Amino acid sequence: MSMPPAPQSPYQTPLSPWGAPLPAPPEKSRVGLMVGIIGGVFLLIVALLTTLVLVGKKIESGFPRAEYALTVPRTVLDGDDELTRDESATLGRAMERSWRHSWDAEAVHGLVARYRPVSGDRGELTVTAMYGRFRNTAGVRARVLAANRARATQVKVLVPPQDVTPSGSRVRVDCEVLTRTWGDGTKLTYPVCVWVDGNTWARVAYMTLDTAMNVDLKNEARTTLRIRSEMVRPIR
Repeated sequence: MSMPPAPQSPYQTPLSPWGAPLPAPPEKSRVGLMVGIIGGVFLLIVALLTTLVLVGKKIESGFPRAEYALTVPRTVLDGDDELTRDESATLGRAMERSWRHSWDAEAVHGLVARYRPVSGDRGELTVTAMYGRFRNTAGVRARVLAANRARATQVKVLVPPQDVTPSGSRVRVDCEVLTRTWGDGTKLTYPVCVWVDGNTWARVAYMTLDTAMNVDLKNEARTTLRIRSEMVRPIR
């Protein structure tokens, strides 16, 4: 009696009908696989770059045109106050560095100027300003006002910021009243006003050595706009 054929191992090379071994199936090309992977990565990079370009254009489109700049005049308020210190090259540059990477500011230039009255002693007038391209003016205004309170232990808010824009002005002016205390206990109460537009902003501090609480903020806002008209210059 003949013995049944031994079962084939599943790992045994299959035979053709003629008993010859069948050729092994060709292996998948490694070159083709690598080309596919590289091609997919390249397409992903192109898609990301395209998205970044579109986002950049959208961000760029949100900025106004640069039409106005600021100067540091020798005098302000029709000659009543004269320049005593121009710190734009030091404090102004430091301010530029802090704003350079802001999403709401572009091509910024910082100015810091201090003025004193030509006659009398009403204290110091400090103008901290910047020109460039600004969007989201409400957010910029909030940041500029918050800078007044950077020294939390020295400066306190007596009257919070409020809109005191003079009638007929197209530029909004916010003012507040602060008090600053020195180490020897000396206190100074003074108003601060801020304007912000698409090309310029300024924080005007009237260090008048007046500790009275009944500061006329509407009058200070009008004075701020006078200073603005003397500092703003069209870009030619």
